[in-house]
Amino acid sequence: MRRSDVERAFQATGTTGTTAARMNFFVPLCIHAIIHSRYYGKESRLNFAKQHPIIVICSILFLALTGLTANVWIQSQQADSGRGWGPSATLVETTPAYQTVIIDQIEAIGTARANESVLLTAKVTETVRKVNFEDGQFVGKGDILVELTNGEETAQLAEAQATLDEASRQYNRVSNLIAQKLASETQLDVEKTRMQTAQARLDAILARLDDRLIRAPFSGILGFRNTSPGTLLTSSTPVTSLDDISIIKLDFAIPENYLSTLEPGQEVIAGSAAYPDQFFTGVVATINSRVDPVTRAVTVRALINNDNRQLRPGMLLTVTLVLDRSPALVIPESAVIPIQDRQYVYVIDPQGIAQRQEITVGRRRAGIVEVLSGIKADEEVITAGVIKINPGSKVSKKSDRQGNASS
Repeated sequence: MRRSDVERAFQATGTTGTTAARMNFFVPLCIHAIIHSRYYGKESRLNFAKQHPIIVICSILFLALTGLTANVWIQSQQADSGRGWGPSATLVETTPAYQTVIIDQIEAIGTARANESVLLTAKVTETVRKVNFEDGQFVGKGDILVELTNGEETAQLAEAQATLDEASRQYNRVSNLIAQKLASETQLDVEKTRMQTAQARLDAILARLDDRLIRAPFSGILGFRNTSPGTLLTSSTPVTSLDDISIIKLDFAIPENYLSTLEPGQEVIAGSAAYPDQFFTGVVATINSRVDPVTRAVTVRALINNDNRQLRPGMLLTVTLVLDRSPALVIPESAVIPIQDRQYVYVIDPQGIAQRQEITVGRRRAGIVEVLSGIKADEEVITAGVIKINPGSKVSKKSDRQGNASS
């Protein structure tokens, strides 16, 4: 068969299109020629090769390409399995069991409150003479914030002071006469009573004067000023607010089923949307004596140090109440295989065979599981590729495969 014969054969069969179409026709033709050539003698095969050189060349190329493809496939299978022509090993990932600290905690929502808080008002009805503070000012305990008019009381104070001075001098004069035995004890008692009465009247006037001074009962931050000089204040007129925020009281509710686990001194970790990258720590100070009959929750109060004054009363805080911190042996959650009511993991023996091991699990946290028994620390468990293996399967760790490839 010459080239012209091949072209006529293509035309006769209608395969005059693409190269792929021609190969679909030509390759079976070559194979057919090779198969049937074995039934002829040596001389016939030589004559066939001379008469059909294109078919012979294409057949040789096809066989060479097939052999090369098969060799490449075999080498790739050997590299993947690492065991030559034996059964291929399944590629898996492993992680050793390790020790960590597991925190038993309760999460809640709480409200911040000031350590001390008061709305300042006047004790008497009087007009404002002077205001000694500004909005948001920090004041100390005893600082005078507002002065009310006190003209009448000031005059009464001068009168009472003069009366007291006169009564004191009279008492001293009678005392000297008693020493000289020129006066009686009765007269001395009368002068003493007059002096004490004058002192009491002076003290009363001083108290009324003090009522006309509005002082800070404790150190803290003032709110907005609600009064001005000349304002008539009554006992129901608010002047300003005062909050001690050096310590924040954090109140939050915990379900009653956790009541037995609560106790003063437990750690509290609070967070605020105003400070997303910062947490505030404190301790439980008090547990309310009553459970809310509607919500079936008990209110817990924690104290948080707030010397930098970042937290303010009324803020909404997320609360994490730490009940306990304990060391635990853990593994990734993906390594655990639940079968009915039992838990298993796969471990690898020294021969590279996967063995299924029963374990006892404890607490669960995000992505990890506590192991109470069944495996030891640093013992590796299969975490990826678990669904592809069975007990007794040959496995190959990904780390070992990468090490062999790099070497």
